[in-house]
Amino acid sequence: MKKILFILSVSLINLMTIEAQDYAKVIAKDSLKQYNGSKNFYEVKSYNDQSTTQKPTNVIFMIGDGMGVAQIYAGMTANKGHLFLNNFKHIGFSLTYSSEDYITDSAAGGTAMACGVKTYNAAIGVDNDKKPVKTILEKAVEKKMGTGLVSTSAITHATPAAFIAHQPHRNMYEDIAADFLETDIDVFIGGGYDHFTKRKDGRNLVSELEKKGYIVLQDMHSIEHFNSGKLAGLTAPEHNERVSVRKDMLQTSTQTALNLLSQKKKGFFLMVEGSQIDWGGHANDITYIVEEMLDFDKAIGVVLEFAANNKNTLVIVTADHETGGLTLNKGNMADGSMIAEFTTGSHTGVMVPVFAFGPGANQFTGVMENTDIPKKIEKLLGL
Repeated sequence: MKKILFILSVSLINLMTIEAQDYAKVIAKDSLKQYNGSKNFYEVKSYNDQSTTQKPTNVIFMIGDGMGVAQIYAGMTANKGHLFLNNFKHIGFSLTYSSEDYITDSAAGGTAMACGVKTYNAAIGVDNDKKPVKTILEKAVEKKMGTGLVSTSAITHATPAAFIAHQPHRNMYEDIAADFLETDIDVFIGGGYDHFTKRKDGRNLVSELEKKGYIVLQDMHSIEHFNSGKLAGLTAPEHNERVSVRKDMLQTSTQTALNLLSQKKKGFFLMVEGSQIDWGGHANDITYIVEEMLDFDKAIGVVLEFAANNKNTLVIVTADHETGGLTLNKGNMADGSMIAEFTTGSHTGVMVPVFAFGPGANQFTGVMENTDIPKKIEKLLGL
């Protein structure tokens, strides 16, 4: 009997220790769930959709990785109720599941939006049988349109990769980098320099890009002032830092891409990704999410300014999936503060919003498959 009591006592002590440890983890993470507001509020301009045609010449496709409705509302709260996203009047929802799973990853989600096919998680530009599927960017190149990719992650990461590469797995970064040499894209800006240079096969893809006529730049000041020709902006060895370190890189890169692509007589297709909203969700860190959401919204502002002045430009803003199962339990629009809760450290299966502005925007309302988005864009562009 004494032995049994001793075992029970030890078990109880162990259980209490585990619970105490878990509780300590919860306490430690409380700081990640609270956003106390910021003094750095920014003005949001109003833009009227004054497009006079249903057929755009240019399409700017913006993807907030991991951006669900709660992430958007968190950003809205942090900026006292105002985002550039408020300008969009045509709004729908996208179903994000992959071919094999209720919950997609960024590779399958990116491929769905780049190629118009559902595929398995981790697939980059290939179908369920691992066969390459032509992307909307590649189709735009064939039509002699200008093309570009901008990302706050490595340019070889899942979402941007899905628009230009064809590989069976998203982690094949060096193979994905090599695929950039197979497409005559005009401008790409993001991290991933090492995937082009420090390679197992010994190839120096930077030299190969230069032989193809690209100017390869790593410094944002030089990228910002680049105004003619083909640009490969490789801004970090792998991923870029979070916005508190990289500052206005996304807005600057987006503006540079627009400056270059607007010179194309047959129009252009540009994909811009706000990558790290997703990373904030994985970390269950509301401050990280808010900062990246606001950075992405400022890039949306850059794009809307362009679209308002170039009325032949369609802007689509959506996400590949939601990350973190974010919900907001308390907030204050007056000071931008909020308290968040998360249900997971991974992705969720909920629908994500689709926003559209410009000629053809009315095609992107209602509930749609994520694969419908590129199909609608291709039809509008006559690809």
